[in-house]
Amino acid sequence: MKDDIPNLKDFDKRLRDEAGEEPTLEVPQGEPTSKTQIIAIYGKGGIGKSFTLANLSHMMAEQGKRVLLIGCDPKSDTTSLLFGGKACPTIIETSTKKNLAGEQVKIGDVCFKRGGVFAMELGGPEVGRGCGGRGIIHGFELLEKLGFHDWDFDYVLLDFLGDVVCGGFGLPIARDMAQKVILVASNDLQSLYVANNVCSAVEYFRKLGGNVGVAGLVVNKDDHSGEAQAFAKAVDIPVLAAIPQDDDLRKKSANYQIVGTEKSQWGSLFAGLAEAVGAAPPVRPAPLDQDGLLALFDGSDTGEGVTLEPATDEDMRGKNAAPKESLEVVYDDA
Repeated sequence: MKDDIPNLKDFDKRLRDEAGEEPTLEVPQGEPTSKTQIIAIYGKGGIGKSFTLANLSHMMAEQGKRVLLIGCDPKSDTTSLLFGGKACPTIIETSTKKNLAGEQVKIGDVCFKRGGVFAMELGGPEVGRGCGGRGIIHGFELLEKLGFHDWDFDYVLLDFLGDVVCGGFGLPIARDMAQKVILVASNDLQSLYVANNVCSAVEYFRKLGGNVGVAGLVVNKDDHSGEAQAFAKAVDIPVLAAIPQDDDLRKKSANYQIVGTEKSQWGSLFAGLAEAVGAAPPVRPAPLDQDGLLALFDGSDTGEGVTLEPATDEDMRGKNAAPKESLEVVYDDA
């Protein structure tokens, strides 16, 4: 049983040692050694990563590509959308049950197919009972035992939570597990804040010698206000597709219907996205500082003119702010 428990102490130490190193601007460049494109998709929770990925993977499979979709978000909503709302047994949950029963996990226990897409969910710990990032680490260790590096796919798509780029969720960036990152965002400050954070993570690890780059931005629920496009231009990454804010898309997504197919009126949109994703090279982004990010929006919407007024000790003590008698000894002048 002990052999099945991942040793995360060494991993934690490596991350701490890495964070303490002075970054160098010398970045070794090289072509990926595998024909498989491993692509990590990041975005704010609820922004539409899973919707985008489920439909993108389905379209890629329709185009004759071999695609593996791996959900790496504890919500496990990627495969739910692909499988019409049906929950997919997660790798972490299945691994726990099999270990307790003294059995080995098999591919058929965790990987399922629909429309030519192979899909699985890493899953996460029960609420309040563990770290989602560590669950990601454990999940990928199990994938390696199942033969991940010997699998034959054109694309492996990883759906990652982008709100927190910690040691686990940042694994594809920190460990060069992916060749490129795709961002999903909308025309709102919070989703672009997350996208900018991911760009910062990519840039940090590039300075440490990493090779992962950002292939581009997918604008979801595009209302044509232009902030997401302005962000992409500012950080020097391309816009791969703009998915409109449309009631038909909203309803189909809510009902777990796939629109990434030539049978759908949205087929050409996802066909174009599939081509762009495959061809877009990983580039080094130029993340913005907080003021630069806020400058993309109308000042009236982002607190323009607000100044920081320092608080005082009296402010903090409120009704307890009555002056206290001093114990200082005061001597009269001689």
